Amino acid sequence: MSDCLFCRIVAGDIPATVVRETDTTLAFRDISPKAEVHVLVVTKEHYVDVATLAQSDPGLAAELLETAAVVAETEGLLADGFRLIFNTGEYGGQEVDHVHGHVLGGEPLGPMVCK
Repeated sequence: MSDCLFCRIVAGDIPATVVRETDTTLAFRDISPKAEVHVLVVTKEHYVDVATLAQSDPGLAAELLETAAVVAETEGLLADGFRLIFNTGEYGGQEVDHVHGHVLGGEPLGPMVCK
């Protein structure tokens, strides 16, 4: 999709600081980090959100999770813990309509949801 930000990053049209790349996934640093470590993990193929991905291609969903786990390990987050977030839809706070997980860590992250 030519107008999708993450598809353009995957295609190399927009530069990104790549942390890990596989045949099917790409992990890169968030340009507006919300934690000491903030890496986005996306599928190279366009899916609008994690629910659509899981229903359409469970194998690719597993590969996305595997990439997120490897990123957490290589970023040194396993000992103290990390958070993996998939925002889905308007109420879930999804800002880019391309499935992506946020790997966050490197510091205490506080409560899950603040009200």
